[in-house]
Amino acid sequence: MESPRLLWSPTTRFKTESNLHHYLQWLRDNNDLSFNDYHELWNWSVNDLPAFWESLWRYFNIIHDGSYQQVCSADPMPHTQWFSGTRLNYAEHVFRMDGVVGEEHQQRRQHEHQHGRGPAIVFKNEDSPIQEISWQELRQQVAALQHFLRRQGVQAGDRIVAYMPCIPEASVALLASASLGAVWSSCSPDFGVNAVIDRFAQIEPKVLIAVDQYRYGGKVFDKTDVVRELVKAMPSLECVIVVSDKDLTFSDKRSIRWESIIQEKGHILEFVRVPFDHPIWVLYSSGTTGLPKAITHSQGGILLEQLKYGTFHNDFKPGERCFWYTTTGWMMWNYIHGSLLAGGTMVLYDGSPAYPDLNGLWKFTQDAGIHHFGTSAGFILANLKANIEPSAQFDLSALRSIGSTGSTLPPEGFDWVYRHVKEDLWLASMSGGTDVCSAFVGGTPLWPVYAGEIQCRALGCKLEAFDEQGKPVTGEVGEMVISAPMPSMPVYFWNDPAFKRYHESYFEMYAGVWRHGDWITITPRQGVIIYGRSDATLNRGGVRIGTSEIYRAVDKVKEVKDSLILCIEKEGGEFWMPLFVVMHEGETLSEDIRKKINTTIRSEYSPRHVPDEIIAVPDVPYTISGKKTETPVKKVLMGKDPAEVVNAGALKNPGSMEFFIALAKSSR
Repeated sequence: MESPRLLWSPTTRFKTESNLHHYLQWLRDNNDLSFNDYHELWNWSVNDLPAFWESLWRYFNIIHDGSYQQVCSADPMPHTQWFSGTRLNYAEHVFRMDGVVGEEHQQRRQHEHQHGRGPAIVFKNEDSPIQEISWQELRQQVAALQHFLRRQGVQAGDRIVAYMPCIPEASVALLASASLGAVWSSCSPDFGVNAVIDRFAQIEPKVLIAVDQYRYGGKVFDKTDVVRELVKAMPSLECVIVVSDKDLTFSDKRSIRWESIIQEKGHILEFVRVPFDHPIWVLYSSGTTGLPKAITHSQGGILLEQLKYGTFHNDFKPGERCFWYTTTGWMMWNYIHGSLLAGGTMVLYDGSPAYPDLNGLWKFTQDAGIHHFGTSAGFILANLKANIEPSAQFDLSALRSIGSTGSTLPPEGFDWVYRHVKEDLWLASMSGGTDVCSAFVGGTPLWPVYAGEIQCRALGCKLEAFDEQGKPVTGEVGEMVISAPMPSMPVYFWNDPAFKRYHESYFEMYAGVWRHGDWITITPRQGVIIYGRSDATLNRGGVRIGTSEIYRAVDKVKEVKDSLILCIEKEGGEFWMPLFVVMHEGETLSEDIRKKINTTIRSEYSPRHVPDEIIAVPDVPYTISGKKTETPVKKVLMGKDPAEVVNAGALKNPGSMEFFIALAKSSR
């Protein structure tokens, strides 16, 4: 396999000052374990799961009651039990002042606490100056909300749901929920009413926290009617908390203003310790082809996973400012709260990443002094296409890493970052999912960055590429699987007591092995390349093709704004592989453009990658969280009833399906 271009290598100082290096020293001093490189450490972490996860329990000094007889049970996925017999609380670890890591790091955290830890949260929206919330203020607000929720009778296991943008109030509410052992769930206000009901109604919440309006792209969107509909649709609600900066237009005998709760002072923040596997929150699958799966994670599993990933794979350090552009409807919002566990400052932004233009977030990075900037591959590629040059306009001297996820970042995206953001920068591309609220593959501060390649498999994640015989392979494309359990895997899906939907989602293809649904290659350097969803597989002449390869080639055709590639199975073993393209304004899909697209695809990859047909469309469908989705289009074009396979409420642009539904009808 040809080696890709080397783009960045960590200096000796970068490596030795990393949290991962400190952990390696701790393992040597406390467990008498030595590893020559990251891959040896990874091998140990996935082949001796009890020893690895127990080392994290000790290294991060987990606060708990009770004791465990074994780290993990011998039950196969998804029934593995972790640290049974212990009780803990996620929020307690956010607010502790005695350090989040073992003894060797206690002194550093105590020193920073004594000399000022910096703010807990830095926040900005489209039209406000940067705001800072101190740790003391955050604690006070969480305590005030906790006190109110207790008065409402909220107990461990009760559900609290939020219809809120990415604002500090949402974070306060999440931490208050976790502190009580309640179960959290959130949707962003760009979700339509039916999409929210499809999610929240499944878990029968006791409390709804909602905004009555939000701002995006310079516009204000009134959501009062949506809140009314939500309240009507969820009879389990006993309390509605409204976050508003105007006179309330929503009123109900169960409603109360957020401000009247938070302004109460003097409450003591307490923590209800719950069993390790007690639910912390419910996240949801996209729901584009049916009712969203209510994916339920545990307090203990998320605590350990976020401590592990943020500390070692993102290298979040105490006092550093950690940002991820996200909404409350994407798992990255839950994920970035892990920066608080690491003693970092969580940076939040509410609004459009392209308002007033694509330079907005880079200016924010400069003004807020962000150390770790997280975004989507789509945002990076949008900057590339718009010829944005942050390094020429902004002081990004504080910035030391960029994280990218959401979809595959092609080599061109890597190149743009190093040419136009910063040469000396750690680009930590990662991929995981709502399923574990973390990443399976991502960054390591100990290894170089190569164009188009994710650096490593995450510690404790036994990720492999399986061939068609279900055997692990290296250096060739295979089905991405996880062959050993992780604590942050869902404890269950809500309302799925027999684990039927859970098994159907991950364990139907390989017995006892988690199939994630991506095509990947594990490279000879132990990096990972992801080619796209295997359930949207392209098959030409028996050769499996990743959708990301097609998209990468088409992105080079400047006349094309967006694209969607499918492979439709037909009777008799035949296949039809159409490419749907959205043209830029003023461009039309001429014969010359078709030839240009085909030539580009053929020269970049192979004749097998060339589509059977190229069709211009007005739009391609995206999930509400901003991911391109091929599956509902594929099912419609295979003759399935759109009413059964397309959930319009789960799409950001449901009107995009109209063209494909009409095409399917005309083809019959």
